[in-house]
Amino acid sequence: METLESGPYTLAYLDTAPDDGRRREIIDGGLFVTPSPSRIHQRAVVQLGTKLNIACPAGFEVLVAPFDYRPTSKRSVQPDVLVCTPDEVGSKHARKPLALAVEILSPSTKMLDLLLKRGVYEQAGVQSYWILDPDAESLTVLELVDAVYVERDVVTGEKVFEAALPFPVQIVPSELFRER
Repeated sequence: METLESGPYTLAYLDTAPDDGRRREIIDGGLFVTPSPSRIHQRAVVQLGTKLNIACPAGFEVLVAPFDYRPTSKRSVQPDVLVCTPDEVGSKHARKPLALAVEILSPSTKMLDLLLKRGVYEQAGVQSYWILDPDAESLTVLELVDAVYVERDVVTGEKVFEAALPFPVQIVPSELFRER
């Protein structure tokens, strides 16, 4: 992950940034630029996005990065997978609290996902935040209770997670990372 020092950066910068395949996120004026994700990361995005999309009821929409979530005028992040309602989605980004944000840990973004983005999602009122760790083949599930994330479950390997939020779906962490 590359953090550029000059700034502060604004959301207007994102609208004019070059399309060079790197992910750009702004949190309170700081610009975070990350390289393209690995194969295992993208495999998990596709597998989880597909599972969520199949289970997705009317009134929700499943999207994957790069798609901006802009909860404030100073923050733009791109969850790896997100669930929102169609009325939350503008032509270029979502603004209202998401039903679900998912981050898949990578060596270059681990601290950003576990600390900074967790705080962004929590402060924005994102109902559920899932963290997938390819190295541990684990899924950590956080849910908002009284405006604070509470760890609901940590599921590893072949164990089945029975999600209730944002809608019922079964997730087996190891299946998300497995080659076909």
